[in-house]
Amino acid sequence: MMLRIIISLILLLLSNSSIADEIRPGYLELNEDSPGIYAVLWKVPQNSGGKLSLVPRFPDGCTNKTAITSHTINSARLQRWYIHCADNVVGQRISIKNMNNSNTDVLLRLKWLDGSVSTALLKPSAPFYIIPEKSSTTDVVVTYLRLGTKHILLGVDHLLFVFALLLIVTSTRQLIATITSFTLAHSITLAAATLGAVQVPQQPVEAVIALSILFLAVEIVHGKQGRKGVAARWPWLVAFIFGLLHGFGFAGALTEVGLPQHAIPLALIFFNLGVELGQLVFVAIVLFLSFLLHALKQQKLMGWAKTAAVYSIGGLSSFWLFERIYAF
Repeated sequence: MMLRIIISLILLLLSNSSIADEIRPGYLELNEDSPGIYAVLWKVPQNSGGKLSLVPRFPDGCTNKTAITSHTINSARLQRWYIHCADNVVGQRISIKNMNNSNTDVLLRLKWLDGSVSTALLKPSAPFYIIPEKSSTTDVVVTYLRLGTKHILLGVDHLLFVFALLLIVTSTRQLIATITSFTLAHSITLAAATLGAVQVPQQPVEAVIALSILFLAVEIVHGKQGRKGVAARWPWLVAFIFGLLHGFGFAGALTEVGLPQHAIPLALIFFNLGVELGQLVFVAIVLFLSFLLHALKQQKLMGWAKTAAVYSIGGLSSFWLFERIYAF
């Protein structure tokens, strides 16, 4: 297949990120304990430069009832306190200050006194939420579908793994089997880890994900040298085995924000569907660009692009591997 010739374009897009950390969303939860009294949980990720300067803003008439307690856990700042809202908050706005200067989304969850829940995903382009009178299933579906889609599209390491697989497969049948195996595998471990059936430390998982990309890069080099490896013979099997590990990586991102207790299956299903949607969009773009460049019949460009692909993927994955091992 001629998929390998579009690596140069993809690498230009990926080269803007020197590390493969996921864009981890913030999390804001308001739990109504008694009329007008809300327990606040605010979790904001920290980057290499420290805590992001994101600040939640509540409706007018809401004031702090207790002092804010704060501590750091899993590279995120976790804060808890209580607020009192003298007026009805329905129809009023919750917003995140300084969000438009960041690349971080915030998952908002409101649990009312009657047990109903509202959820929304705040984005830098729309950093506010108008509190509805009643929550709906659509809130959960849209929020977690968007969250899953953005997670995979901004997960450079996951996309590079998929891309490396595309460089290895040689037929449409292999492509379908390989992508299906990867999807099935990471869906299994995503569900198992998120629901608590399996617990795996996140840092080793991230290191092995980098190792999986490096393994594919080595397999591609061996293929160029005439030594057909296990990935070339059974790409669907390799995709399944490493897909199990990538599923734990997806679960780590979902655990960062949590699942709504009233709709755990629905949120999990649509987060996974969002991941699949983003993955299919990426594969479709690769196939489309491959078709366009194939029509140009640039054999020299094709050879250069494949070489650039192998060594760029290998170099990036090696860097991520050592970086993540060092972070243990």
